[in-house]
Amino acid sequence: MLSPSDSSPIRIGTRGSELALWQARHVAAMIRHTAGLESELTIIKTTGDMILSVPLSQVGGKGLFVKEIEEALIAGTIDLAVHSMKDVPAFLPEGLEIGAILSREDPRDAFVSNAYSSFSSLPPGARIGTSSLRRMAQLKKRRPDLRFESLRGNVGTRLRKLDENQIDAIILAAAGLIRLGFSDRIREYLPVELSLPAVGQGALGLECRTGDHRIRTILARMHDPETTACVLAERGVLSALDGGCQLPIAAHARTISPEQIELIARILDVEGTTLLEEHTSGPAKEAHRLGVEAAQKLLSRGGQKILTDILSAARISSSEK
Repeated sequence: MLSPSDSSPIRIGTRGSELALWQARHVAAMIRHTAGLESELTIIKTTGDMILSVPLSQVGGKGLFVKEIEEALIAGTIDLAVHSMKDVPAFLPEGLEIGAILSREDPRDAFVSNAYSSFSSLPPGARIGTSSLRRMAQLKKRRPDLRFESLRGNVGTRLRKLDENQIDAIILAAAGLIRLGFSDRIREYLPVELSLPAVGQGALGLECRTGDHRIRTILARMHDPETTACVLAERGVLSALDGGCQLPIAAHARTISPEQIELIARILDVEGTTLLEEHTSGPAKEAHRLGVEAAQKLLSRGGQKILTDILSAARISSSEK
């Protein structure tokens, strides 16, 4: 327990979606259990929450779901931010750090449908809802006959559109469905060979001010070293590719021994016609370096041209609006 002088509630900044609130309350419960402190939630609307009419890939920029929360953290109006690590850009604002990464939920993508039992059972022309270029490109690689439609909104909104037959199937992060009690809606957990997860998918990151000793001490008790090593490797890929939600890149790491991790990283073109992949393994203590080196190999094998072409097309599309 902390001393009585440090007993004021922890102010947690979070987005207002049902999933984000679940995550923030989960962290609040962990703080209560590990530090004996109560927490107060502050709901902050982010750019990504406000722009729902267009695909994320067309919005542009990075940190669409974290920027405003980070600004509150820097201003001192909150003490701690709870993020899905897949939303966190590779580089943090000066003065902020990820104080802890919690034990990871299932990182895989999930196939959800009321009419079909698996991705492979979808008939030609079936409508797939996803807001992710990463998912779309990988699934197009396997099934170019399917129709992919942009699907934005929280988990409940997407499930409702499926139930209203606006779409034949949707692809979501399994972690979000499990956390919200919707695991029974999952018809298939997509193997990573088919759909490699997003960087940090399934992991929660707790961001704080670098010099805040009180919060850093609390977060140190909640830190999961195994998940952290894997996420650091994946974020090494992200940093070297300078990627965001507008790019179809993927990376997934797992531990193969207490001190060793294995990493897979991918770059694809938007249509899924070209897929570049790198496998590597090495010491967990050098996780970030492993990710950076895997990304550099992808870039040298043609990945740089793929990413340049995608970003050029995005800029042209934006200028025409």
